[in-house]
Amino acid sequence: MNNRTPTVLITGCSSGFGLATARCFHDRGWQVVATMRTPREDVLPNDERMRVLALDVTDASSIQRAVEAAGPIDVLVNNAGIGLLGVVESTPMTMVREIFETNTFGTMAMTQAVLPQFRQRRSGVVVNVTSSVTLRALPLLAVYTASKAAIDAYTASLALELAPFGVRARLVLPGRAPATRFGENAMPRMQAGFAEPYAAFAHEALAPVRDPAAPVTVSQDVTAAVWRAATDPACPLRMPAGADAVAEAAARH
Repeated sequence: MNNRTPTVLITGCSSGFGLATARCFHDRGWQVVATMRTPREDVLPNDERMRVLALDVTDASSIQRAVEAAGPIDVLVNNAGIGLLGVVESTPMTMVREIFETNTFGTMAMTQAVLPQFRQRRSGVVVNVTSSVTLRALPLLAVYTASKAAIDAYTASLALELAPFGVRARLVLPGRAPATRFGENAMPRMQAGFAEPYAAFAHEALAPVRDPAAPVTVSQDVTAAVWRAATDPACPLRMPAGADAVAEAAARH
């Protein structure tokens, strides 16, 4: 990065991790381009270092407009995502495609849109926020996990392609964050209960989620990991964020 104030573009800033990340970078003196489907300037600081832009990551023209309006950026944080809880047998393929359009293809499209400027300047960072669900198999999350696991693999390969140009790609894997609105935002896609053959199984599978003593992730865990990914060239490719995510990563080794 040169002597100008660095700029970060963050997707999915209306709530949750995206909103917290926008505030984090702003607090540390960065120029922030906070994007969301329906812009809400009331949730973010109102000054010359904070810009709020409309962006739908599933719409190519929306991506083009946002990237052009943002101007030169130093870091892209692909945070926008939608959730789904359900069994594979009864999940409509239209819903599967909706999940992948945002979580997978939207991330890929945003990345492609900024890579030319990163490559030409021989600097820049892509930070992809996925999920700790990719660290082990979990029931009722097959589609969501698949959409995020695809980005895990994509980012690992992307990092190798970008390294010769001085550009980095990193992953942040948050755990379960009940304090955010992620579950609430996913409700329109949730099934009204589970089909009878799966009802008892689903009830048992969800028991750990209901445990108030279970470790969880808070926004500060994620903002710290995203900040490190953006600013520390020595950070690892994959960074779990949150007590539960860190535990999952440790158990994997």
